[in-house]
Amino acid sequence: MKLKHIAICVVCAIVLCGILIAPKAWNAIYGEQDIVGPVGVIPVQTAVLSPPAQGPADWPCWRGLSGDGKSTVTGIAKDFSGLKKLWEVDYLCQGRQSATWSAPAVRGNRLIVPGRSSSEDLIFCLDPNNGELLWLGSYKARAGRSHGPGPRATPYIDDDRVYTFGRSGDLACWNLNDGKLLWKRNVNDAGGETPKWGHSSSPLVYGDKVLVQGGGSARALAYEKMTGEVVWKAGKGDAGYAAPAIVNMGDKVGLLIFHGTGLACLDPDGGNEFWSVPWKTSYNVNATTPVSSDGIVLITSGYGTGCQALKVGDAGADVLWRSKVIAAHHSDPFIIDGFIYGYSGQSNQNKGHFKCVKLDDGTEKWSTDKLGWGTTLYVDGHLLCMDNKGNLFLVKPDREALLLVTQLNNALGDIDHPAWTIPVVANGKLYLRYMQRLICYSLASE
Repeated sequence: MKLKHIAICVVCAIVLCGILIAPKAWNAIYGEQDIVGPVGVIPVQTAVLSPPAQGPADWPCWRGLSGDGKSTVTGIAKDFSGLKKLWEVDYLCQGRQSATWSAPAVRGNRLIVPGRSSSEDLIFCLDPNNGELLWLGSYKARAGRSHGPGPRATPYIDDDRVYTFGRSGDLACWNLNDGKLLWKRNVNDAGGETPKWGHSSSPLVYGDKVLVQGGGSARALAYEKMTGEVVWKAGKGDAGYAAPAIVNMGDKVGLLIFHGTGLACLDPDGGNEFWSVPWKTSYNVNATTPVSSDGIVLITSGYGTGCQALKVGDAGADVLWRSKVIAAHHSDPFIIDGFIYGYSGQSNQNKGHFKCVKLDDGTEKWSTDKLGWGTTLYVDGHLLCMDNKGNLFLVKPDREALLLVTQLNNALGDIDHPAWTIPVVANGKLYLRYMQRLICYSLASE
C-alpha cells in the first residue's frame, strides 16, 4: 500500500511540475518551440530581377568570407537609441510548427534566408535594401520537431550560386539570380546520419568543393560544388553542430571538423586526417565554430565542459591549456589581439557571462553578467552582442573591463522563445532574424 501511495505522489508531483513550469522554460528544455505572433502570407513575386551584384561589405556566409566573424563594415552608429528600422517581413516560417533559426547571407543586391512550411524547406531571396521578395525556392523535406524542423545552417553565396543545408541533411545548390535548383544531395545517402537535433553545420565552400558534416560513416563530406558529386568523405561517428573552419598551419591548410566527440583536422583537398583530439561533452553537442589565431586553435562547448587551446601544425596538436573559464553552448568566441572575448553559459537561459580571457594561458581578465547570454559579431572595432531576449549591446574590446558603448532593448520586438540567430551586418545594414521574422536596421552613423 505504501508503494502505491508513493507512486501516486510521484505522478502528482510530475503533473504539478508540468503545470507550474512556465511554457517558455518547458519549451526551452524540451525543444517544442512553436511559432508565436503574426505569420504573414508569402507575397506574390513581382520584382523585376536585376543581375546579382557585389556589395562593398558583403556577408555571404557563416562568419563572413574571412571565417573570423568580423564584418568589414565601417562608420557604424555608436548610439543605438536612434537606429532606424528600414523594413521587416514575417512570413519566413509558415505554420506554427515550422521554427527556423538560420541566419541570412548577403551579397550585394541579394539576401538569402531559409524558412520552412509544414512539409518543405523554403529558400527566400530578398532585396536587402527593401525586403522585397525576389524569388522563392523549395523542396520537400521530412524533419523532426525538436527545436523546430526548419534549417539552422547559414547559406553560402559563392559567385552566382548559393548553397543551403537543411535540418534533414539536404545540401542544395541554387542559381543566385533566379532561384533555379541546380542540384540537391542528401548527406545520409552518402553514409551520413542525422544527429539528435538535426544537421546544423553551415556549408563551407573551399576551392571547387563544398564541405559539410555528415555523421555516420561520412563524418565529413566534400561535394564538387558545380555538380554535387561526392569528392571525398572522411571519419566515422556522430556529426557535431559546428561549421567547418579553415586553419593555416605553416605551409599547409587544415580543415577543422568539430564533430560529436572531438576535433579533427583534415586535408580539405583529399580528406586525409592530419590529426585529431578527443573532446567529449554531454549529448555529443559540439556546436561552436573552432576559432584560431597565429597557430592556436580554441574550442569550447557547453554543459560545463569548458574550453581548450591547442598549438597546431600539420603533424599534430599540443594542448596549451584546458579550463572551464568559457563553456559556450553555441556562441562563437572571438580572438582579438591575444585575448578571447565571448559568452559562457547555456542557450536556454539569459543568465550567461561575457568574458575576456588571455589566449596564451587561459587567465580570466574580467567577467560580466550585464549582457545576458547571446551571440556576437565584430564590426568597426566593436563587438555587437544580442542576448536571447533580443537586446542589442555594442561593446568596445578592452582587456581590463567591460566597455559598453550603447544598447538597444527589444530590437526584435516581442518574442516568446530564446533568440538564437546571430545578427548579421552587411553593407551598412543590420539584419536580425527570429523564426518567421527578419528585421533590417540602418547601422550607418548619421
